[in-house]
Amino acid sequence: MISAIIIGLIVGATAKILMPGKDPAGWIITCLLGVMGSFVAHVIGTKTGYYMEGEPAGFAGSIMGALFILFLYRILMGRTHHSDKGT
Repeated sequence: MISAIIIGLIVGATAKILMPGKDPAGWIITCLLGVMGSFVAHVIGTKTGYYMEGEPAGFAGSIMGALFILFLYRILMGRTHHSDKGT
């Protein structure tokens, strides 16, 4: 579990570095982003036959998943902040 958190932090931080722009997330969100990215990469990789069942996602796949999650996070947080300003 601790290794998953550490790897998640590294993957999340790498995704934040690779995706330019303002990011409202702190280090805890970054860690969760990395863990979720690894999970997304594993699920997609398993469904498409790239990974075998029980095989973890690779580092590059995890970063791709984290970039996807970060993209969605920024969209959702951007909509939330815009709707708050209008009231």
